[in-house]
This record gives sequence, structure tokens and C-alpha cells, in this order.
Amino acid sequence: MRLSAKTEYAAIAVLELARQWDTDEPVRIRSICAAHGVPAHFLVHILLQLKGAGVVTSTRGAGGGYQLARSPTEITLDDVFRVIEGPDELMTAVTADLAGRSRSVSVLIDAWKDVAAAENHSLRSVTFADLVERSRAPADPMYYI
Repeated sequence: MRLSAKTEYAAIAVLELARQWDTDEPVRIRSICAAHGVPAHFLVHILLQLKGAGVVTSTRGAGGGYQLARSPTEITLDDVFRVIEGPDELMTAVTADLAGRSRSVSVLIDAWKDVAAAENHSLRSVTFADLVERSRAPADPMYYI
């Protein structure tokens, strides 16, 4: 699976907002950028896109910033992926045209569909609440001699 930088930055931002879900305070873009090294000029556009899709909300003003629009238990990796990458476009015009004429292409398209379904299932099964828990779990224990 290939992810664009934009999708990775969106997931990082949503994860940071999920980590601060209980604080009831908006998270500033600059704090996300400072904590994770995300370029601010990209993050502004990404958060606006997430806001337009109803994943995040924003508060204006000196104490403003961004918050999740719903609980991290209700937001999945698939939600963020679809906002940024758009809907699945599995079949191109070429494969759609060839599918009717070639049994081999039809079989190949079925295989691509199976792969896409498995990928979609995986993306839908991971919530940002799950990721917050994983991020708070202690790292591998250190062994001292």
C-alpha cells in the first residue's frame, strides 16, 4: 500500500488531536508541527480538508485551534484515508474496456478487487482510539546488565 505524504500528515494530525481528545482545548497547528515535524503550510490545507469532511472542527481566535468532531473511537484510518485520497478508483478505463473482452483481465480485476477489499477492511478496523492506546503503551523494556 502506498501512502501519500498528505495522507500520512493527515493521520499524524488526527492522531495528535485524538491524543488530546479529553482536554477540551483546541490544538494549535504549530504544536502539531513542532511535535511531529509536519510542514505547517501542508497541515493548514490538510486540516481544512478534514474540517470540510466533518472529521475535525476549528475554533478561531487567540485560543483557537482544531479538535476532533467526534470521538476517536468513531474515526478510523479509512475515514482519514478516504478524505485525503478520495474514493477507490480500482478500474481504469483501459481495464474496464478490456474486462469484457478478455477472461484473463476479468480474473485479474477480481484479484485487484479482493486485495482492495482486504485493504479497506484493515483500514476500517483501526480506530484512532486504538492508535492512541498503542502510542501510550510503554516501549519495549530496557534490559540493563
